[in-house]
Amino acid sequence: MPSIFTRIIQGEVPCYKVGEDDHFLAFLDINPLREGHTLVIPKVEVDELFDLDDEILSRMLPFAKQVGRRIKSVVPCARIGLSVIGLEVPHAHIHLIPIDGMHDMEFSRPKLKLSPEEFASLAERIRNA
Repeated sequence: MPSIFTRIIQGEVPCYKVGEDDHFLAFLDINPLREGHTLVIPKVEVDELFDLDDEILSRMLPFAKQVGRRIKSVVPCARIGLSVIGLEVPHAHIHLIPIDGMHDMEFSRPKLKLSPEEFASLAERIRNA
C-alpha cells in the first residue's frame, strides 16, 4: 500500500505545495511546529533516507536548500533548522523548520493550528518567493 506521501505525490491526497521538480516535492506540514514547517520528500517511495539511491540523495539537499531560502524570506526566523526523523511516515523525508532557538525543534511541543486559508496563503507566499 502506498504511503500517504506517495498518495500526495500522485495527487490522491491534497497538500499545500511550496516546491516541486522532477525528483522532489516540498509541502507544508499540516501539524507544524512553527509557521512554515515544510516537508521535503523524494518522489520515489523509499522508507529510510539512507536507503535512497546516491544520486537522488545527493540532489535532495540542494533542493531543500532552495526551499529553505524561500521559507526564510517569508517567515521571520534566525535560521532554517533541518531534521531527519522519519518515524511518522514510511517514506524518506526532511523537515525544514524556521527556528529562533533549539526549543523550536522539539517535536514533543504542541503543534500549531492553522486554518486552510492560512496554510494556502503561506504556501503561495513561499512558492512565489
